[in-house]
Amino acid sequence: MQFPDDLKYTKDHEWVRIVGDIATIGISDYAQEHLGDIVYLELPQEGEEINPGEPFGVVESVKAVSDLYGPIGGEVTEINDPITGSPETLNEDCYEEGWLIKIRVRDKNEVNKLMNHEEYQAYIKEEQS
Repeated sequence: MQFPDDLKYTKDHEWVRIVGDIATIGISDYAQEHLGDIVYLELPQEGEEINPGEPFGVVESVKAVSDLYGPIGGEVTEINDPITGSPETLNEDCYEEGWLIKIRVRDKNEVNKLMNHEEYQAYIKEEQS
């Protein structure tokens, strides 16, 4: 499994990459691996607000249906439209081609509440035991 060190992670297995005031959000390699083959995605529309800890979408796999939770708050500025038609991209490349949405960050301090890659790996190990 991959855990890029330039990302922040949530306990719900979403990741965030911030560049300026834009945050790109996706699901982690751990999440996609445990979901199995992803077959459907439901994402918010541009202009919608997402909030930390609140559902903003749904990912459905052959195993389960799971909510996607906002790691930080902000306004959706872009949706990865190609992935909605090819959700299996999440299984193939969840960190680059498989990003979900981009938001304009409302409060950059919210990022400080997220885990770095080392903390996230430790969290996964703890969760599995």
